[in-house]
Amino acid sequence: MEKRLFLLDGMALIYRAYFAFIRNPRITSQGDDVSAIFGFLNTLFDIQKKYTPTHLAVALDVSGPTFRHEIFPEYKANRDETPEAIRFAIPVIKELLEILNIPTLELAGFEADDIIGTLARQAQQQQFETFMVTPDKDYAQLVDETTYMLKPGRGGGDPELLDKQAICEQWNISRIEQVIDVLGLAGDTSDNIPGVPGIGPKTAQKLIATYGSVENILENTDKLKGKQKENLENYKEQALLSKKLVTIHCDVPLTLSPDQLIPGEPDHEVLKTTLAKLEFKTMLRRLYDEQPAESNVPPDDLFGATTTQAPATSPSTFKTLNDVPHTYHPITTAEQREELAAQLLQQESVCFDLETDSLDVKEAKIVGVAFAIKPHEGWFVHLPADAEEKKAALLPFLPFFENPAITKIGQNLKYDLNVLFWNGITVHGTMIDTMVAHYLIDPDQRHNMDHMAESILHYSPIPITALIGEKKKDQISIEEVPLEQLTDYAVEDADITLQLWHHLKVELSNKQLETVFFEIEMPLLPVLAQMEQNGIMLDVETLNRQSNQITQKIGELEQTIQTKAGMPFNINSPKQLGEVLFDLLRIVEKPKKTKTGQYQTNEEVLSELAPDHPIVQEILQYRQLTKLKNTYLDALPNDVYTLTGRIHTSFSQAVTTTGRLSSQNPNIQNIPVRTEEGRQIRQAFIPKSGFKLLASDYSQIELRIMAELSGDEGLQQAFQSGEDIHAATAARVFDVALSDVTREMRSKAKMVNFGIIYGISAFGLAQRISIPRGEAAEIIKQYQQAYPGVQDYLDQTIAFAQQHEYVETVTGRRRYIRDINAKNGMVRSGAERNAINAPIQGTAADMIKIAMIRVQKILEEQATKTTMLLQVHDELVFEVAPDEQEQLIPLIETEMKNAIPMKTPILIESGMGANWLEAH
Repeated sequence: MEKRLFLLDGMALIYRAYFAFIRNPRITSQGDDVSAIFGFLNTLFDIQKKYTPTHLAVALDVSGPTFRHEIFPEYKANRDETPEAIRFAIPVIKELLEILNIPTLELAGFEADDIIGTLARQAQQQQFETFMVTPDKDYAQLVDETTYMLKPGRGGGDPELLDKQAICEQWNISRIEQVIDVLGLAGDTSDNIPGVPGIGPKTAQKLIATYGSVENILENTDKLKGKQKENLENYKEQALLSKKLVTIHCDVPLTLSPDQLIPGEPDHEVLKTTLAKLEFKTMLRRLYDEQPAESNVPPDDLFGATTTQAPATSPSTFKTLNDVPHTYHPITTAEQREELAAQLLQQESVCFDLETDSLDVKEAKIVGVAFAIKPHEGWFVHLPADAEEKKAALLPFLPFFENPAITKIGQNLKYDLNVLFWNGITVHGTMIDTMVAHYLIDPDQRHNMDHMAESILHYSPIPITALIGEKKKDQISIEEVPLEQLTDYAVEDADITLQLWHHLKVELSNKQLETVFFEIEMPLLPVLAQMEQNGIMLDVETLNRQSNQITQKIGELEQTIQTKAGMPFNINSPKQLGEVLFDLLRIVEKPKKTKTGQYQTNEEVLSELAPDHPIVQEILQYRQLTKLKNTYLDALPNDVYTLTGRIHTSFSQAVTTTGRLSSQNPNIQNIPVRTEEGRQIRQAFIPKSGFKLLASDYSQIELRIMAELSGDEGLQQAFQSGEDIHAATAARVFDVALSDVTREMRSKAKMVNFGIIYGISAFGLAQRISIPRGEAAEIIKQYQQAYPGVQDYLDQTIAFAQQHEYVETVTGRRRYIRDINAKNGMVRSGAERNAINAPIQGTAADMIKIAMIRVQKILEEQATKTTMLLQVHDELVFEVAPDEQEQLIPLIETEMKNAIPMKTPILIESGMGANWLEAH
């Protein structure tokens, strides 16, 4: 009998199962989301039934850093927090695998793909056929004559079996090992692997087809031209690093005999009981042809997970456009456009949606506009391809878009506003964005239209691939789609968005979120659109100069480090670095090691050693400067829009769970400020000629909100008297006169002040300020005695969360804390910290949002030349006309102070300058 080894990429399959059901999750009668468990088991059982493997194992990732984090600390740093349903699923799946008697493999410091790669190579030597079951494209690099990829099918379809020839055809490569080169050049946003700016998968494939490898491309950049040549030369090290990060290691210290990978006989009685507790009735019938076994143990007691009171649901067949009567009209003639435009002007509200050919709002061409004013009916205005004809065709709709009396409804509406702006049309009126509405109702869910349609309307919209094709290389452009198909697709979007709004507005009312939605988030939406359109100028020469200076410093540090080591070595190699520090230099007697025996050289370990070892300090500085150069100095110039000379970041209202704004393309929120070199980056953000930048910043806003919410007299008194709050806290905690507070006391008090907001523990405080845990516990105890109102507030907040499973800001914004009653102590503690922090951070977010709305109104009413450009944390940045600064600064500060009336004094610090650094 042929030996057939099936290796399952556990986490990838768990995530895939979770998202497959996210539009209609499987919820038990006890409120547990078991979608990921159900989907994973289905995949596992289908493989066993269809392929009858002789050998089988599931590889899982271990939480914690891997060797890739040591090479590149930002690896996977952009990943969202693990969904609650997946956190619930993982231990359950592990227990089920044990019940099923299926080998489970995991190893600290390595990922599942490294484990699978290692076993695949070992299996090859023992004449196995190996099948890697995973949706992850990275595994393509492991495929050879006896090793295959088995990609689970979509929507219950057949899995796709990929051999060496199929991979080479899909990737347009001649050798399997070139998969790594393509991945390295293109990078991977999901894993935060940078790649080379401006090079996507298709360009990477063309370059590899010509030059064969990343290394060969870098040796032949003189044969390239323009931005591509420039980026490959500037990002040479980043390209090589990315290739290293995407390479799956096949030498994991894990040796298993084939017998250890033979699945055993399941414990059928325990399996039946377990599946019954998970309420997998259909699965039980399929496996055993019987009804589920009775159980006296409630499902939530089985795995110690949180019980929520969500209603039970099960997957169902969604309706589609073919199942629903509808009337969708294509509009193609001037007469039809005039008639529709006149009808739109008679409405109180209209839902509209643009069809475009790009996600870049500045470059997107409008293919057409869909309108809906009642469910199941709508119009699609198909626009000519010619720019002038397109402009003329849109002209009748300008009175509608510009009419402030008509409410505009949309999904991700800011995108449409910006596309219209860059096409010469400004939209006025009340805005309704279903994405933001859904975000307010449940910040932890996904907010795209397809997810909402399926979870709320039980309806599955037409996928874009039904129009343009599945495979990228065979896809057509949206302009090539036949009008009838495009009309159905476009109008359906507007129709479904309108239907969603009818449901969401009821839910906003039920959850008392109407004030936040109508008075904060929706008035803010056009303000953010305006700021994105304004953009901010970037002095690229300054960034290039700083990059050159940092490059020189990096080189000097590299030389110094290697001189102290007494030998040349690769500082970016954790293995070589560990050997130099701990074998050659022996800087500590008992260095920490990973489970694989490699020395730990991550930032946490090195930071502990740095005070006593200059070479370690220099290594940390080397890493910090390298990150600064690669992530900011060399990357920001690529975000400058050629036509304006500015960067136009995109602000997101529906990302963070606390209500704070985030930004991307580029992410200006993360520009570093804690180091001198990091702060210098702000020097490159400049105003236009004749103007200055104004930065207005809330001072210690979260502490002031804590004083307000807690009502603690001591904390409020400290702010009211204008005392240095950290010195005042130190005086109370250490029981000394204010004049006797030392710098060390103030530093400790500052850490406690800010730590309390984030629910810091004695252990956490001890780590942060390097003191014994007992001393940290005593400091926290003294703090609680000094500010008793604060502790009362924290206790009350946690108690409220335990009762309601959410907390609120001053304005009524909610954050759901569904793990607050978890039986697992670590999970519960994390939920308590979130419960403490969310009302404070969320209120700070609401304050600056309200201020932005009011300040923008002033700027518009006074028709100022001054414009608002950026919002970063608690700071607003303006491009100010010098003759307006004296008048505007007091108005801006007043609106910021009074955004939410408070007894506790709110302090605004403003600065002007020729660049952001000077202003800040």
